Amino acid sequence: MPSKSKFLRGKKIDPRPIKKNVRVVELVDKHFQAYNAGRLGEACRLFAEKMLNPNVTIGMSLTGALTPAGLGGSCIVPLMKAGFVDWIVSTGANLYHDTHFAIGHTLHRGSPFIDDRVLRKESVIRIYDILFDYNVLLDTDEFFRQVMTEPEFQMEMSTSEFHYKLGKYIYARERKLRLPFNSILGMGYKLGIPIYTSSPGDSSIGMNVAETVLMNDNKLRLDVLADVNETAAIVLDAKQSGGWSGVLIFGGGSPKNFLLQTEPQIQEVLKINEKGHDFFIQFTDARPDTGGLSGATPSEAVSWGKIDPAKLPDTVVAYVDSTIAMPIFTSYALARRTPRPVKRLYDRRSVLMQRLWRAADRVRKANSKNK
Repeated sequence: MPSKSKFLRGKKIDPRPIKKNVRVVELVDKHFQAYNAGRLGEACRLFAEKMLNPNVTIGMSLTGALTPAGLGGSCIVPLMKAGFVDWIVSTGANLYHDTHFAIGHTLHRGSPFIDDRVLRKESVIRIYDILFDYNVLLDTDEFFRQVMTEPEFQMEMSTSEFHYKLGKYIYARERKLRLPFNSILGMGYKLGIPIYTSSPGDSSIGMNVAETVLMNDNKLRLDVLADVNETAAIVLDAKQSGGWSGVLIFGGGSPKNFLLQTEPQIQEVLKINEKGHDFFIQFTDARPDTGGLSGATPSEAVSWGKIDPAKLPDTVVAYVDSTIAMPIFTSYALARRTPRPVKRLYDRRSVLMQRLWRAADRVRKANSKNK
C-alpha cells in the first residue's frame, strides 16, 4: 500500500462518548478536537507546555466587560497568584468594575431582554445580562476620589505606578472585609505585577482622575509615554536576559495593540536589534477582514516585527467568547502546571528602564559615528 499522506499523521478524531463529571484537562484534551474547540485546546497546551516555562515572561491583555462577570477574582487573580502572568494591560473599565466587588458591592445575574427604560427608572445599571444598583457606581467613584487625594498621588506617574498605589488601598479594603477573593489591582499590589491601561482617560477611573484635577487642584497626572517605555523595557529584558516573551490576549482593542507594540517600539523606534514576541495566544470574536481584529492575526503581526517569524508555529488564535474560554483555560493551566515564582517586575522597573536606555543609547551613538 502507498504510504499515507503527511497530512494524515494527526490524532484520529475520536467520537467515543463523553463521561459524566469529566475533568477539565480530559475534556479539553480528548473532546475539544476540531474547529474553535480545537484551537482552544491548542491554546491550553501551548500555554501549559511551553509558555509557562520559568524563563518566559508573560504579558496579558484584557478587553471587553470581563470583570463584571466575575472573571477577575475567579480566573485572572488565580493566574496572577500562580505566577502565570507577569504584567498586564487592561482597559480601565475592567479595573473599575472589578473594584466594585473588592469594596463590598454586589452585581447580579439578570436578563439582556429587560426594558432598559424601566431599569433607568429603578436606578439599575445593565451590562448585557449583569445588573447592579446605580449607587455601586457612585460609591466606587467616591472611593477612588478619596484615595487619589492622598499625598502619594500628588505627582506625575505611569499607570503602573498609579495602579500599584491604588492597589494598596483596595487590598487593604479586601482584607478588612475578609472577602473570599481578591481584585486584580489588589493582587497586583501584593505581588508586584505591573498593570497598565493603554487609554487611561477612557474609563470611570480616568473620569474620576479628571474630576480631582478640575475641582480640587489635584497634582496627579498620568504619563502614558512612561507606559510605552516601561512595557518595552519589560520585553527587552525578557529577551536579552536569555529568556522569551509570550503574550496572552483576551479580546482585542487598544490593550492588545499596546501589548504587541512593545516590539516595534524596540526595533522600529529605538533601533535595537530584536525579533519579536515568541509566543502568542488570543481569544477573540473579531474578524481580520473587517479591520476589527486590533493588531491582526499573528501572521500579519510578523510583518510588523511584533512576532518572531521563526516562532509563528507557537501562535494560536481561538475565535471564541472570552467568558467561555477563560474559565476553561485557567482551570487547565492550574491543573497542568505547578506555580512559578512571581517575577515582581514592578519592583524592577528602574533597573529595566536603565537597561532599555543603555541599549537605545548604544544604538544612537553607533548611528552618530556612522554619519
